[in-house]
Amino acid sequence: MSTPPVRRHAFRSMGTSVELISGAAVDEVAFDAAIARVGQIFERQDHRCSRFRDDSEITLVNRRTGRPTRLSQDLAEVIALALQGAARSGGRFDPTVLDAVVAAGYDRDFDEVLAGARAALHPPRPCGRWREVRLEGDVLHLPAGVGLDLGGIAKGWTVDLAAAAALETGLPWAVVNAGGDLRIVGSPPEPGLDVRVEDPESPDDEALRLVLSGGAIATSSVTRRAWGSGQHHLIDPSTGAPASTGILQATVWAPTCAEAEVGAKDALLLGEAVLERIPAALVTADARILTNMTERTEEAA
Repeated sequence: MSTPPVRRHAFRSMGTSVELISGAAVDEVAFDAAIARVGQIFERQDHRCSRFRDDSEITLVNRRTGRPTRLSQDLAEVIALALQGAARSGGRFDPTVLDAVVAAGYDRDFDEVLAGARAALHPPRPCGRWREVRLEGDVLHLPAGVGLDLGGIAKGWTVDLAAAAALETGLPWAVVNAGGDLRIVGSPPEPGLDVRVEDPESPDDEALRLVLSGGAIATSSVTRRAWGSGQHHLIDPSTGAPASTGILQATVWAPTCAEAEVGAKDALLLGEAVLERIPAALVTADARILTNMTERTEEAA
């Protein structure tokens, strides 16, 4: 991301690099307060939503499959967003892919996957049971044999929370960027902030650059978390196997990062037709860039 002179603070959470950015002239006390708030939010939600923690709330929920479970307000909100996203995308975004993701080899923290500390691969596992999941207030009814993987949408939702909290400390504008999924809040310098979208096959290079004055973007890529030919974490719910659609990467703009996360997974599976519906940029396997966002500024709704 390229901006006018800025203050930056980076740390690691949710398996990725997280960065807080604001103007260079902002009050140092306010920026330090924002750093603390953003860090606390990521730590709390990682502990709540990570399937790689034995003591996380989502792990405990998945252990109670087949039985009603009372949720925290935060987890209930994330699951509600996930189920809404599944309905909106016709199931291309599917929070019930946990067994399929594990069968594909993503059975532990990604750093350990890359190190080879993973179980043997298994045949694709069926997905698409999100319609059977019921959330009644703060009580979740998870069918027997179904596990939830909130992954990207939990990260996007946390980005949204953290960005709002950063603004509350008195910053005139802020960006929270978690591994390329980012949210802009407040009033950034005109005409907006330059945001680099990386090349999926060469992360040090950029595929395109966007000018954003608000809202959020999220990116789904079959090359970012991959551990072998055709082996990656983005499951096609229609097959239960890692997606193979001819699209290497999809970047989507939306008013919130949680919405953008749903849109990016939907776009990766739907392909070029998504450009008729939402602001998006696709990188194809034959190195084409298909976008309706180049040289346009997206503004928060």
